[in-house]
Amino acid sequence: MSRRDDIAAGLAETEQRIVSACETAGRPRDDITLVVVTKTHPASDVEILADLGVVDVGENRHPEAGDKAAEVDRPLRWHFLGALQTNKAGAVARYADVVHSVDRAKLAHSLARGAEAAGRTLTCLIQVDFDATDPGRAGVVPAGIPDLASAIADAGSLVLGGLMTVAPLGDDPTPHFEHLRRLSEELRADRPDASILSAGMSGDFEQAIAAGATHLRIGRSILGTRGSTG
Repeated sequence: MSRRDDIAAGLAETEQRIVSACETAGRPRDDITLVVVTKTHPASDVEILADLGVVDVGENRHPEAGDKAAEVDRPLRWHFLGALQTNKAGAVARYADVVHSVDRAKLAHSLARGAEAAGRTLTCLIQVDFDATDPGRAGVVPAGIPDLASAIADAGSLVLGGLMTVAPLGDDPTPHFEHLRRLSEELRADRPDASILSAGMSGDFEQAIAAGATHLRIGRSILGTRGSTG
């Protein structure tokens, strides 16, 4: 099979799984945005995905993400998914359309400065961490959501999009995804436009759909394994 055929087959199989999960959950397929995670894969794979109709692509690291965004001249939405250092935020704000991993006010302020300097508006998601046993994990604890939401919403050039999480490794993801949905409902009571719920990767996106996710971050099921993908 050619690389295009291989990607097309992975995309079709993943799409069918999404459709089936939506049917089981009683949700329309249009509720779901598929973000194809292209980290560690070449820009040529992104070109193929664009040819196959993919609009949303995700990257985890800078400068790899910025290099691909510059190389691929397609009308794509670029999602930055990984942990982000404050000193790189300005550069990321110049090409990313959505940053899923905002977990502190200092990072939000740096993204705002970068977006303003670039004359852009950047959608930001709050990354929520449910693993209290690992203090090294990225993300804000649930109690910190309101203050961080205010920091994002009040910053110029930023839009508060909603919440994101990565289920703790080895745990049943369902309780965490359901907790994220409840937190989203609480957030939207005060900020109704913050409707994005980013949850679910290749191994658990059916559970994420059942729990109300709006955005899935899927790499391995579509592109295969090269390094480590979502």
